[in-house]
Amino acid sequence: MIVCVCRKVSDRDIERLARTGCASFDELQMELGVATCCGRCADCARHALESAHRRGGAAANHNSCASNELAVA
Repeated sequence: MIVCVCRKVSDRDIERLARTGCASFDELQMELGVATCCGRCADCARHALESAHRRGGAAANHNSCASNELAVA
């Protein structure tokens, strides 16, 4: 299901990011840009992230999403 139309983000994208350790809505916004345009998806995106965590989507070590960024030389 599409969660954020502006950024074309699905619930599967959010689930995938949760599995890599994304633990907060702020991190989700930084990585996927959800709720940064019109903001109408904020509640749905929060719910999708919480659902992913309840299903065990968050990595055991709760790494930050930002730690997965690649350094550009």
